[in-house]
This record gives sequence, C-alpha cells and structure tokens, in this order.
Amino acid sequence: MLYHFLYQFLFRNYGSEYDSPYFYKVFNVVQYVTFRTAIAAITALLISLLFGGKVIRKLAELKFGQEIREEGPASHIEKKGTPTMGGILVIGSVFISTLLWAKLDGLYLWLALGATTLFAAVGFADDWIKIVKKRSLGLTGKQKLAGQLLTALLVWGVLYFFTSYSWNLSIPFFKETALPFGASVIPAGLYLLFIAFILLGSSNAVNLTDGLDGLAISVTFIAMSALTALTYVASDARWAERLDITHNPAAAELTVFCGAMAGASLGFLWYNAPPAEVFMGDVGSLAIGGALGTVAILTKQEFLLPFIGGVFIIEALSVMTQVSVFKLTKRGGQPGKRIFKMTPLHHHFEMSGWKEPKIVFRFVIVAILFALLSLSTLKLR
Repeated sequence: MLYHFLYQFLFRNYGSEYDSPYFYKVFNVVQYVTFRTAIAAITALLISLLFGGKVIRKLAELKFGQEIREEGPASHIEKKGTPTMGGILVIGSVFISTLLWAKLDGLYLWLALGATTLFAAVGFADDWIKIVKKRSLGLTGKQKLAGQLLTALLVWGVLYFFTSYSWNLSIPFFKETALPFGASVIPAGLYLLFIAFILLGSSNAVNLTDGLDGLAISVTFIAMSALTALTYVASDARWAERLDITHNPAAAELTVFCGAMAGASLGFLWYNAPPAEVFMGDVGSLAIGGALGTVAILTKQEFLLPFIGGVFIIEALSVMTQVSVFKLTKRGGQPGKRIFKMTPLHHHFEMSGWKEPKIVFRFVIVAILFALLSLSTLKLR
C-alpha cells in the first residue's frame, strides 16, 4: 500500500524531475525490496510490541486460558489459565506490515497470505473448542487433517490454474535440478501429494514444537530470517544464476512477507519469553508452519526445509519415532517400548531434569546452526 503511494505516486509524479524538491526523491528507495523487507520487519515488530499488552489483557478478559494435558510434565500445571491464542497478534502484525510495504499486484504474495489465513483458521477452530469445552484437545485428528489438506489443495489449484509454476524438484547440492522456472518434470497431479506433504509436515511440526515458553517463536524467528535470505536470492536473476537455484521473479514480494514474519516473531517473543505472559496457540503455530511451507513451495526451497527448520523437523520425528516403536513393540497386551521419556523431544529433556530456559536456549543454538547450514548450501552445488 505504501509502496504504491510513496514510490509509484509521489516519486514517479514529483521526484523524477531534476528540479523537483529533494523531499520527493528520497522515496526512490521504496522501490527496493531489500529496503521494504527491513522496514516490514521493523513495522511488524513495533506492532507486536505496541499492541501485545492490549491483546493479552483482552484474551484474559475473554477467559481464553490455556488448558494443560494431564499426561504432560507436572511443572506445566502452573501454566494453566495463561492467555492463549496469542498467535492472532503475530498473524495480525504480519498482515498489516505486509500490506503496508509489499507490492500488492503479485499472486504469490496473496497466495502466501491466503494459505497462512486458512491454516490460522484451522488453528483458531482447534483453540476455540479447547477453550469452550475446557479440555486440552480441540479438533479431532481427522478434522484438523481435513482442514490442512483442503488448504494444500487450494494452494495447488491456484498454482496449477493461474501461474506458470515449475513442477520440478530443486534439490540442494545438484545444480542441474534448478531448471528454468516453468519447466515441467513431474506431473502436476502427482506434485499435489508433494505439496500436501510439505504443508502438513511443516504446520504440524511447528505445532508440536510449541510446548515451552519462547521455544517455537524463537525458532520461527531464526527459520524465517534464513528463509527471507533464500527467498530474496531466488527472486533475483543475478543471484539465482550465480548460485544455480531456480529463479522465480514472482516471489520477490514474498521476501517482504518473510521479513514481516521474522519481525512479528521477535515482537511476540517479548511476551512469550519465559515465564510466558501469553501462548500463541494453534492459531499461531499452524499458521506459522503453513507460512513456512507455502513460501518454501513457491520459491522451490522445499528440500531446504529440513535445514531451515531443523528443530521443527527433529521435534516431529521424535513423536513419529516414539509412536512407531511403541506400536511395533506392543505384544500380548503388554505396553510397547519407549525411546524417549516423553515426546515431543523438549519434554524428554524436561523429564531428564533440564530446566525450561536451558532447553529453549540450547534448541535455539541448534536452530541457528541449522539456519547457517541452509544458507551454506547455496555455495555447495
């Protein structure tokens, strides 16, 4: 919105003449996506900080308190009643900042915003049921899965019918897979399964990680910062050619979206740092995971997601491994074996005696290492 006013209207109309006031010429900087990404991050951060307290108080007034699962760590009982659904603050900050600073004529930007909204809607329904029925479980697994699959189908449908999306797999370390955008390698129908896998995996992985104060949002900030850089180089022809990655100019404004998400995450962390004043809830975690997956799909960075969000993947794998081993070793009415004391993995360390802040900080260190690894792959092709 501000791009169209400050650059296309003010600068184009009043700042292009040599004898025009310098005041109008300064708006020329707004045309650069790097500048707007930085400003979008700052804007989202400030919105989160300025309105965070008001959102928390309103959630408390509405009695939107967190329900704690009975089988969870005993130390979490004291967190019962802490305002939840704070993810609304993150998503709201991202939307306002993105709409202010991005060029709004790109379909990819609206697709990312739309997918994030739909995942947030699924999470909102889940949180709402938990609050109304005063239980730790909201939507059933099938209901949540149906909402996520529908969103994946809509993302695929938009790409198939309205864009020249490349149905190829861009694999790190193999530069020959970075085909020119628009080339078709995998049947579009088959690619739907891949998109569904990415979106469901990323959204649920972030949801599983959201179990300790400040953990999920800290890792989100790191992952989104890395994805911001990767999105920018994928949308810039010079960098894409130099680094042998799939070039997609339509993804340029997604850089602004990612920057806004990083800024909003940092702002939310102000209130979610231990001891947390508010939890993001499923409305936040599912939306963030959906945003990560959607941007990765649009920029052909799907295979870098395990590096970008390595902590999210580890958390999800710990749950999948625990459940699989438990079922496979269950014999004759006897309970199965457990690899971890409790999953997701952060609970295993809690049960092992680690303090919550120590777990969060150590996971953040691992997340930083994964983010750096994802960026290093750009030169290893």
